Amino acid sequence: MLAQPALNRHPAPSLPPPPSQHCPSAGGAVPSASTSEAAVGGQEKLDMGKNTMRLLCTSLSLALICWLAEGTLSKTDAKKGATKKLEEKTLHSDKNVQDRGLVVVDPKAKDIILEHRSYCSKKMKERHFSGDVLGYVTPWNSHGYDIAKIFGNKFTLISPVWLQVKRRGKERFQFTGLHDADKGWMKDVRKTSKNIKIVPRILFDGWTYQDFETVFGSEDEIEELSESMVLLAKNENFDGFVVEVWSQLGNQKQTELIHLLIHLSEALREAQLKLILVIPPAVAPGPGPNSPLPWVRACVQVLDPDSKWRNKILLGLNFYGMDYSALGASGEPILGSRYIETLKEHKPKIVWDEQIAEHYFEYKKNKGGKHAVFYPTLKSIQLRVELAKELGTGISIWELGQGLDYFYDLL
Repeated sequence: MLAQPALNRHPAPSLPPPPSQHCPSAGGAVPSASTSEAAVGGQEKLDMGKNTMRLLCTSLSLALICWLAEGTLSKTDAKKGATKKLEEKTLHSDKNVQDRGLVVVDPKAKDIILEHRSYCSKKMKERHFSGDVLGYVTPWNSHGYDIAKIFGNKFTLISPVWLQVKRRGKERFQFTGLHDADKGWMKDVRKTSKNIKIVPRILFDGWTYQDFETVFGSEDEIEELSESMVLLAKNENFDGFVVEVWSQLGNQKQTELIHLLIHLSEALREAQLKLILVIPPAVAPGPGPNSPLPWVRACVQVLDPDSKWRNKILLGLNFYGMDYSALGASGEPILGSRYIETLKEHKPKIVWDEQIAEHYFEYKKNKGGKHAVFYPTLKSIQLRVELAKELGTGISIWELGQGLDYFYDLL
């Protein structure tokens, strides 16, 4: 399976304040790349023709794999603060977000604040998307662990971001990160859904170009790595791995890398285990919308123009957003909790951009100037889920703890 990391145009956040290079992201007041530009950019970036896709997809699955200042409150301010707290529902609903009329192009900030925690408890085990759904969870975001347990039936694959593999010498490999592996949580997730697979993400950490060349040039090295990964999965009761290595060589040594990946995949498959490969989307430079809908479509079509391997592709879906300042072009990730606090503080008008199928809003800080925020909404997520259905792909979500709880009604 090929997994695109949350499909947007800028790196997704991994640790809460600083963004990592795991996924792509935002803009809206800024012009975005056209569909044709995205398609051409994707082809150059991935350099994956039909032969490459044939080699990969016959063996692999692919995953086209987010502060407010404190001040002294007067009595009046304290009362206002208390009123704000009452604006959030904490009880679950008997109806899903569609039946409550919340999936709209013109949401109000007050409605998002009020409803975002209130998912449909009666239907949280029902699936509305028949394809594979992979959800990432991270050790630094405990809410994602809870989401995986609450909505376990919505997912077919859960990928905890736990592991690294290091090369320690000739035919010697060390796996680190096992201190993060939570066996009790794994057991709880599997109780929720008997069919769910737990496939930790594994990074090729600290590998030099020489390390890759040595492994590529030795069948013994490849066999040792393959056997070590199978043994690790069996010992730790994993169902396979999400492998993130494709971007590390910058389009070099692709033939050799594919050879390695096919060996890994065959060894894991023989042991009844899964391998999911993270590949980057067509990344456009500079600020822009999180994931313009025509661009998302183009990324899949560039990867698989003949629609032969769509069921092996997981289309990336971001559950984080970006906050851009007029003073800086790069922006910073914004997660669900901060998004809600920003809505409470500024009460902005939320604007729908029909062309890109995303919402954004603007606000102004006292000393920080004008900001634009792009964060997923029920409507933008619904349209991307519908696109995945149309294209025949699955979905991969980065990451579960960064979104709003009522998002999961849509899956």
